[in-house]
Amino acid sequence: MTDNSTSFGFREVNASEKQGLVDSVFHSVAGRYDLMNDLMSGGLHRLWKDAMVSRLAPPRSGRRPFKVLDMAGGTGDIAFRIAERSNRTADITVADINSSMLEVGRERARKRGFDRLEFVEANAEELPWGDATFDAYTIAFGIRNVPKIDRALSEAFRVLKPGGRFLCLEFSHVDAPVADKVYDLYSFHLVPKIGRMVAKDEESYRYLVESIRRFPDQERFKAMIEAAGFSRVSYTNMTLGVVALHVGVKI
Repeated sequence: MTDNSTSFGFREVNASEKQGLVDSVFHSVAGRYDLMNDLMSGGLHRLWKDAMVSRLAPPRSGRRPFKVLDMAGGTGDIAFRIAERSNRTADITVADINSSMLEVGRERARKRGFDRLEFVEANAEELPWGDATFDAYTIAFGIRNVPKIDRALSEAFRVLKPGGRFLCLEFSHVDAPVADKVYDLYSFHLVPKIGRMVAKDEESYRYLVESIRRFPDQERFKAMIEAAGFSRVSYTNMTLGVVALHVGVKI
């Protein structure tokens, strides 16, 4: 892989091409994204996301402002959980580079009466907010789709206040002799077929599976977060490492 190339699933592409390719995937799957998450994970994604928001533990009283940036959170799944957990007192900005995902989120928020959520189209590599703006930065199942992950991590660090927390929930690497084989069989053979039947899009879900395999393992990603400037970086494996929650603090 050259300096100007990056991975799009198992393909090597020019770094300038990846964002457009990823956008096409999520424009295609936006309408059935959450349904497909339920089908692909057997509903486990709900527990993983609940665990992430429990770890965030937003204040419930509203006595002091608590500003959260939920990056790549277009459909609102994490933001809604944070809003409920904070008794709807947190100021939450949902950012996503994909307008189709944001449109789904806005409509869901309207139907559920979440009127304090702001939805903003933004690139994780070039955030439009000033330094030290947010108390927390969350990103769930989105960072592996960013062309330049190190730049996104640096931007997360920049927009957080001192003491602010970074929480990243992402598919990771199973480290169990039998489970990893079963997981590969399910991922590469069944998930694309589910995508074809439910979302009418096999190729997008083939990419999503491949992107998981190309993402750094738990220790390598931990090192990347530390390199961006975060302290007290740790991770918690969930479901044998199918998913990992990485947490860091801006000191």
